[in-house]
Amino acid sequence: MQNPLLHFSGLPQFDQIEPGHVTPAITQLLDEARELIAALERDDAPPNWKNFARPLEDMEEKIARAWSQVSHMNAVVNTPELREAYNANLPVLTAFYADLSQNETLYAKFRALRASAGFEKLDAAQRKIVENELRDFRLGGAELPEDQKARFKEIQESLSTLSAKFEENLLDTTNDFAHFVEQKSELAGIPEDALQAAREAAEADKKTGWKFTLHFPSYMPVLQYADDRALREKLYFAYATRASEFGKPEWDNTALITQILELRAESAKLLGYANYAEVSLATKMAQSVPQVLDFLRSLAARARPFAERDMAELKSCAAEKLALPDMQAWDVAYVSEKLREEKYAFSDQEVKQYFPEPRVLQGLFKVIETLYGVRVKKSDAPVWHKDVGFYDIADASGALIGQFYLDLYARNGKRGGAWMDEAVTRRRIARGIETPVAFLTCNFAAPVGGKPALFTHDEVITLFHEFGHGLHHLLTRVEEYGVSGIKGVEWDAVELPSQFMENFCWEWDVLKHMTCHVESGEHLPRALFDKMVAAKNFQAGMQTLRQIEFALFDMLLHGGFDPRGAQTPLQLLEQVRDEIAVVHPPQWNRFPNNFSHIFAGGYAAGYYSYKWAEVLSADAYGLFEENGVLSAETGHRFWSEILAQGGARSALESFVAFRGRAPTLDALLRHNGMTEAVA
Repeated sequence: MQNPLLHFSGLPQFDQIEPGHVTPAITQLLDEARELIAALERDDAPPNWKNFARPLEDMEEKIARAWSQVSHMNAVVNTPELREAYNANLPVLTAFYADLSQNETLYAKFRALRASAGFEKLDAAQRKIVENELRDFRLGGAELPEDQKARFKEIQESLSTLSAKFEENLLDTTNDFAHFVEQKSELAGIPEDALQAAREAAEADKKTGWKFTLHFPSYMPVLQYADDRALREKLYFAYATRASEFGKPEWDNTALITQILELRAESAKLLGYANYAEVSLATKMAQSVPQVLDFLRSLAARARPFAERDMAELKSCAAEKLALPDMQAWDVAYVSEKLREEKYAFSDQEVKQYFPEPRVLQGLFKVIETLYGVRVKKSDAPVWHKDVGFYDIADASGALIGQFYLDLYARNGKRGGAWMDEAVTRRRIARGIETPVAFLTCNFAAPVGGKPALFTHDEVITLFHEFGHGLHHLLTRVEEYGVSGIKGVEWDAVELPSQFMENFCWEWDVLKHMTCHVESGEHLPRALFDKMVAAKNFQAGMQTLRQIEFALFDMLLHGGFDPRGAQTPLQLLEQVRDEIAVVHPPQWNRFPNNFSHIFAGGYAAGYYSYKWAEVLSADAYGLFEENGVLSAETGHRFWSEILAQGGARSALESFVAFRGRAPTLDALLRHNGMTEAVA
């Protein structure tokens, strides 16, 4: 039987992939790769793009395409069998890439290619790939002595295993928790659609009453709306202590954090860097750790007066209106919602009724079609779950540009959060251009009671954000795999297109076309939209400081912190909060244990990227504000200078080509309502 993971001539065959396919496919691909590497090592011909770099690119593309299907399914339809296959092959792949990055013969051939007369005849994308390869060989330990190479490789293998375990512990803890409520009187304040979902969840377990979990669509309505303070506290405690010593010992991430930090620090020192943060910044726009720290602290200083005002308002509302003089962490979302309703006379729940899924998608696609002159339409493909949709993006002539999967709803076996990932990357092959394919994943509440899924405005923003990443991948015009789409883009600039897209969720000319009351069919009233805009920067100061708190913690953690020293990571976080925060969670909060962005994702010493890129995205959107937010001319310029370029040139070059100047902080502060002095 043909292995579906070895099918490279079309879309992934998700209806045929089984856990038993993983090991044979990866084994075959790595065997073929080793044969190719051996042949390239033996070849005495001077290395050029065709005889050396291109075959390596083709090899890597095959492995990445097969593994992306495995890792994606492991994240969205996790089963014990799939997890076992994933975990069995992850160290094998890590070892292969560690060996590849330390291969002195290949490194020498890339150096020879860079020094050859033919290098200048390569196109810009090819030259950038060669430069990136040389950098990555150095960062992969190719220049280390043999004994240190072996240790460096051991570290990489251990880190990949530990990071996977970190994510698994978080998923298992989240999936394991369930709280059943039998008396409806305990659920006062919780919206009816959330109660309906809880009722259906209980029925699915053959239980009576209502079932609440730590999946966000179940968890957040309790924190935001439940009048029962004890219920809010119970769920908050469970959520805030996930994967810690408060739960099952085998799911505790505390020791993993120390191990991960130690190994990262050791790998950095082997490479000659002072700390892991310096290694991380070697592939980013930011030049140094002090530059990032100065950026974060400067932004914190601008935001702090607004955050202090936000907190004073919140405490006043809690004490005077809600009889909560001792407001706690599990009260913050609840009091915030009450304060928002009082100040702006609307609630998230009221707005949610105007955002049924079909109309939201229609509105999102209309924005894309208006800006870029493309067409988005529903299509068919094998999928991993019945709720997954599949879509084509075509140009005005009908020619296919790219395709994407859309997996919107939370469920057991699916990790939390929202993300975009690559299924197929655009490149030129013998038969022409291979069109890109993206995975777009969210964790929204599924439809209940026979109605379409309803999204909060925040969820609509999340959808636009992930679609921005998707467009960065799908609308590239680069034809070389290594810098196509988001590949090769500096990590602290990769959020530019995603955060840029969020701005359209605040434009009347966009929202009036993407809203429709789930019962009456009426568009979002202009008066309600005006209230939403008035409330746009509600608690913007607090939210900004929260992001900076996480970013500063991440950078200090990787910028010289001793994981075996007197101070624990949790104590470092408390120190950061003392400097930055206006919201202090309880002592038992274990945020580091579920900070998967930096311990299981790609954001280690890079969480600052969200704020760094927000400067770029806000400033880029400023040109749309000047020329018309749905200006097709400006849209095509954004496409050609930002989205189309991929990683073929630096993000700063692309930004300046689009904006005509270097970025400034002004637009970010203006968008966040932080330009006026606080009284």
